[in-house]
Amino acid sequence: MKKNIKYVSAAEAVRVIKSNDRIHIHSVAATPHPLIKAMCERGRNKEFQNVRIQHLHTEGDAPYAGKEFEGIFQLESFFVGGNVRKQTQEGYADYIPVFLQETQRLIREGYLKVNIVMIQVSTPDKCGFVSLGTSVDTTLAAVENADTVIAIVNPNVPRSFGDAMIHMNDIDIFVEDDTPLYAIEMGEISETDKKIGGYVAELVDDGATLQMGIGAIPNAVLAMLGNHKNLGVHSEMFSDGVLPLVKKGVINGKNKKIDKRKLVATFLMGSKKLYDFTDDNPGVSMLDVKYTNRVGIIAQNPKVTAINSAIQIDITGQVCADSIGTKFYSGVGGQIDFLRGASLSEGGKPIIAMPSVTNKGLSKIAPILTPGAGVVSTRANIHWFVTEFGAVNLYGRTMQDRAKLIISIAHPNHQEMLDKAAFERFGPHYHFVWNENE
Repeated sequence: MKKNIKYVSAAEAVRVIKSNDRIHIHSVAATPHPLIKAMCERGRNKEFQNVRIQHLHTEGDAPYAGKEFEGIFQLESFFVGGNVRKQTQEGYADYIPVFLQETQRLIREGYLKVNIVMIQVSTPDKCGFVSLGTSVDTTLAAVENADTVIAIVNPNVPRSFGDAMIHMNDIDIFVEDDTPLYAIEMGEISETDKKIGGYVAELVDDGATLQMGIGAIPNAVLAMLGNHKNLGVHSEMFSDGVLPLVKKGVINGKNKKIDKRKLVATFLMGSKKLYDFTDDNPGVSMLDVKYTNRVGIIAQNPKVTAINSAIQIDITGQVCADSIGTKFYSGVGGQIDFLRGASLSEGGKPIIAMPSVTNKGLSKIAPILTPGAGVVSTRANIHWFVTEFGAVNLYGRTMQDRAKLIISIAHPNHQEMLDKAAFERFGPHYHFVWNENE
């Protein structure tokens, strides 16, 4: 155990950055903003150039991604979060398309050499261990492989278990800070999201293992599972929506084959209540993304029910989830990891759930994907598809069958247009190939 740790200021800590370095930044709620601010001050003074920055998505300001730092910093994110979306679409920042499970592989196998990693950790325990708290994800791989590890020690970082624990000896530079972690509260759930949540909840069996993201639809689903029994969680992340179900005993993990009785995730995002729930809780296991998102691991649990969303889907079942046409909007993430894992799970259900139209009333179901749109999930990956107008199972269906099914839960204002496009695509036989009563 390290004795008499010397703490330095954030400004002094980032003096180790030099031109041509690659820096990995801790993700989501654990984003180390004091270090980012100090790094950008050095950047403004042009003390280095061509520093590459990588991360999953971060929360809060991301000034390093902007035009101001062109030639100083180059962001290469694994996921395009809202704080860097405009900069990425304008070309001042860039994006690495990669399955979430493989983000750590890029580091561990040397595709991306990390010189410096900047993290936030909990205060040390009596044995000299600190915790990565709310985000293990790809950051653990960066800690294990970086030349220099800079850590903010923050009492607001929850002491989470699993792979989150690292020893103080693995850290080179220490900074103190007590800023609360970035937090969000659950927002209002719209009527559309409630309808989608209801259809998805009907697909969730007792004893299922859940994977879900953050946002209105997952929260709507979780809010409707109060009468279910023996649910488990194995997900890349979870948020506040699980807390009432844990308290009620609905989520208890009894039926899981692996990590029994534990809520498994690789990162968290939510309110302070969620972070307090995680702190010192042996029932929460924060694990390396190479484990949480590995298809073979996911598939070991029974009835894996993977709930993911999309930006657009075409009438054959191709799913775009990372771009709007040619403009990158998010990322590949873990969608494929969990759709495949759920598909291979005994009794599993891969689900894509989304509103049928955009906020402007445009159909999110299209005859063909918008030119330039990325196919994150192929036709062969899609089983259940859900909108506010119902749920359909596309697995094992022909192209013409699935077109009929998908159109049947499109917004009524757009069904005629979609049906006409399907007829033009498939020919006159199209109108006779599907029986809705099968």
